[in-house]
Formats: sequence, C-alpha cells, structure tokens
Amino acid sequence: MRLREWVILSGNSNRPLAQKICEKLGRPLGKVELRRFSDGEIFVEIGENVRGRDAFVIQSTCRPVNDTLMELLIMIDALKRASAKEITAVIPYYGYGRQDRKVAPRTPISAKLVADLLDRAGATRVVSMDLHAGQIQGFFNIPFDNLFASPVLLDFINREVGQGEGIVMVSPDAGGVERARAIAKRINASVAMIDKRRTAPNVAKAMNVIGEVRGKIAVILDDMIDTAGTLVEASNAVLGQGALKVFAAATHPVLSGPALKRINESQIERVIVTDTIPLTPEAVASGKIVQLSVADLLAEAIRRIHNYDSVSNLFV
Repeated sequence: MRLREWVILSGNSNRPLAQKICEKLGRPLGKVELRRFSDGEIFVEIGENVRGRDAFVIQSTCRPVNDTLMELLIMIDALKRASAKEITAVIPYYGYGRQDRKVAPRTPISAKLVADLLDRAGATRVVSMDLHAGQIQGFFNIPFDNLFASPVLLDFINREVGQGEGIVMVSPDAGGVERARAIAKRINASVAMIDKRRTAPNVAKAMNVIGEVRGKIAVILDDMIDTAGTLVEASNAVLGQGALKVFAAATHPVLSGPALKRINESQIERVIVTDTIPLTPEAVASGKIVQLSVADLLAEAIRRIHNYDSVSNLFV
C-alpha cells in the first residue's frame, strides 16, 4: 500500500455512482461545495485537506454536458491550487467523445479540445469507460485508462439471454465490430453487422445485415444509446432477416430526445445499460430498461491506481 493519503470527490452529475464506489472502497465521499452565482457561474470549494494527497474526482460529463464539464474543470483547478499531489479525473462517460475526427471541412475535433482542457486544468491522470473511439487516449499527454463494461454486460447476457450458437452479437455499425467480436468470443456466439448510413446528426438508416441472424436471438451491442434511432433501425433490420428476438446492450444510456419513446414502442425485449449515466425517472419506470452498476469495476481501478498496481489485469 502507498503511504500517501487519498480522497474521493464527486461533482453533481452522478453522485449515486460515486457513493457506490466509496462504499466498495470503504471510504467516505469527500466534502465539496458546488453552487452557482445568480448568472449561472459555477463556484467550487473543497471541504477537505488535500495538500500532498491523491485526489480522485468522479464526474460523468453527461447532460447538461457543458455544466458538468465545467464543474469537473473547476474542481480540478481548485485541487491543483490546494496542492493536491495527484489529481485523477474519473469520467465514466466522456462527453464530446463522438467528435473525435474531422468529418467535414471546417469542423472541430471537440474530443481533443476536452482533452486539452483537462490537461491544462491540472489533471495528472484520466480514467474513463468504453470510449466512443479508442484513439481519444492519444489526445492526452497524461496517463489514460480506458476501462470496459463488458464483464458486467457479459454476466447479464450469460444469465438472462444465453450463450452458444443460438446467440448472435450484432454491431450496429462497422466501428463496433471489434467490441461485438470480443463479447461473442466469450460466449461462443456468432457476429453480425449492420451496414448503416448516417444522413444527418442523430439520423441513421440501416441498409443491410451482414452475417446470419435467422433463427437466432440477436443482441445489439453499442457503446452508447443516444436518441435510439440507430438501435431501433438495427432491431427492425435483424427481425426482418428472421431473428427470433432482439435484446440491446450499451454502456452509456444517454437517452436524449425521443429515445425512451422509441425504445418503448420497439420490438426490443430489453435494453441493458450501466450506471455511467444516471437514468431519468421515466427511464427507470420503463419496463424495458435494465440498469447494471459498474461501481465495482471503477472502485477496483481506483484502488489499483492508488497502489500502483496493474489496471489492465482487471480484463484479462
């Protein structure tokens, strides 16, 4: 064990997850005062002595994205100015992660901008989960640990859906095939892919199913569900090709706009998500959405980082 003291803090974006992580680690959640001036500016005061300590700040940059991101940056700045030794930003959901490259002339790479902001604010390490694109790690000049929710999702799929040749893991686009293949390998399932065309932001059209889904239970696997347009299009496509049932699994339940309505009206049996982003009361009340916790994974990663142990061994 390292001798240096450590403290765990949280912003407002996902305090239930932060509380669960602290319970797993057997440590209290540090005191932070977060309030706003009348014009909306964010004020932060750390209520713990952090001088010479390791500080872990748990904050998903989820809705409202700009507010939660500014909370995180201001907390990091406050910790740096209070002489914290190391500052680890634990970001279960990395907002702006979809803008990881130039998709057209004169467009930004916002994922890189956020990386620069975190670095300049004073973070010495970043921990996140299931990045939209793995290359985002290369945007940072500080250590970055990208964790995977697959052990949590895989356990549920094994128990509630099944395994073997009767299951097919479906990637909703070409970019997610590696993710689908990794889980399919663990349960001896086959893999299929949706040939998708995106006609506008948050608008996708499923064109073809590549792979055999007829007579099988399909599990559509993605890193996030935003408006659920891709998800519903993919489910309709595999059912149209003869799949018996369709389940969906994703790490981040963004669930914006018409997502909940689309899911409830779809033929999807259940949608399995994690608590990297808290669900709205309406989503909790939906009979189709099952939320699993990644608190154990994040807590163990924090423990290993503090003790200088291997984080990658969590996923061997």
